[in-house]
Amino acid sequence: MLRRWAVLILFLTLGFTAGLVITGRMQSAERADAAQPAAATPAPAPAAYAEGQPAASAAAQGGSLPDFTQIAARTSSAVVNISSTQVVRQRSPFYNDPFFRQFFGDDRYQERRGVSAGSGVIISADGYVLTNNHVVGEHMTEVNVILSDKRERKAKLIGFDDATDLALLKIDGTNLPTVGWGDSSQLKVAEWVLAIGNPYQLGQTVTLGIVSGINRNYANVSSIVDYIQTDAAINPGNSGGALINRRGELVGINTWIYSESGGYQGIGFAVPSNVARQVSSELIKTGEVSRGTIGYVQTTAMTEELARELGIRKTGGLVVWRMSRSTPAFEAGLRPGDVIQSVNGEAVTEPRELDRILLTAPIGSVIRLGVIQDGRATELRVPVVRSSGSRRSGQA
Repeated sequence: MLRRWAVLILFLTLGFTAGLVITGRMQSAERADAAQPAAATPAPAPAAYAEGQPAASAAAQGGSLPDFTQIAARTSSAVVNISSTQVVRQRSPFYNDPFFRQFFGDDRYQERRGVSAGSGVIISADGYVLTNNHVVGEHMTEVNVILSDKRERKAKLIGFDDATDLALLKIDGTNLPTVGWGDSSQLKVAEWVLAIGNPYQLGQTVTLGIVSGINRNYANVSSIVDYIQTDAAINPGNSGGALINRRGELVGINTWIYSESGGYQGIGFAVPSNVARQVSSELIKTGEVSRGTIGYVQTTAMTEELARELGIRKTGGLVVWRMSRSTPAFEAGLRPGDVIQSVNGEAVTEPRELDRILLTAPIGSVIRLGVIQDGRATELRVPVVRSSGSRRSGQA
């Protein structure tokens, strides 16, 4: 009997001890959860994603790169392939040879047909397509647009703007897929972007990168565009395609690349959407973009050597290097060798600064040039006339 009681007491003791151990582990687990709330409560989404936009979900499903699949699916359908047929007249290599002239005739020139390919972006549901001017070409005779679903449409050139290398096309259609405009002034360096286009005529291609730089100035490409630089892969055929931000908005038109090989080297440039939107709006309304000029005036930045040659103490300003006589500038008194120091009271030190002021000045306005002429400071008032760098066209 005593033995039975001893065994019973032993079992009760063991059970009580086990209960304490299990309870202690549960309590320890509860304390561990409370000490790591971040593991139990997901971190709030960034503001860019918290607005309900179909944006990239950053690191939520693995902690690596953002997921841009939804953005690509939604925006890619608005990016098209553009094929332009051009006819270029070339001097005949047989013209000066009497033997070949009896076969080829006395025509000094021969026509050569060529085809260029690029990309474009549908910016309105009724068929306006924005692309680069160099994609369409100066001697375009026919332009075809191939939609993302492989349907092909003939396009009409509405107009172009040389200063920004943009052109606007129109195709027939309704309820076409579009991509909304974004504000390129809000772009930040290292922000994610997608480049969508048709490189090497491979078909629609999406590449991912970041904004490598903003406000890039290259006067030999454009005097008035401050480009977006990106490392998203851009290759020949991508010109005119879309640069898309993480909210699925159009923030740029891919335009040119820096390359020593002709292919991708991680340095691509896009016209900011704020510039592209303004240009396309003017082209839709009037078929042209009004750009100002004072005529052909070539300037160069003043240097110490030039200042010594001209007998000028100050080294700031622009030296008028060449100019045409049949220009408003010449008629207003500007001459080669003059030094332009200011425009409308603002100092200028680079040719692109003068170009930008003129290209954006209202047609018919008058600009004031602060000039050093024959060693004396003077002010010239020069009228701004329309530049021939834009055109309205009815070509199909």
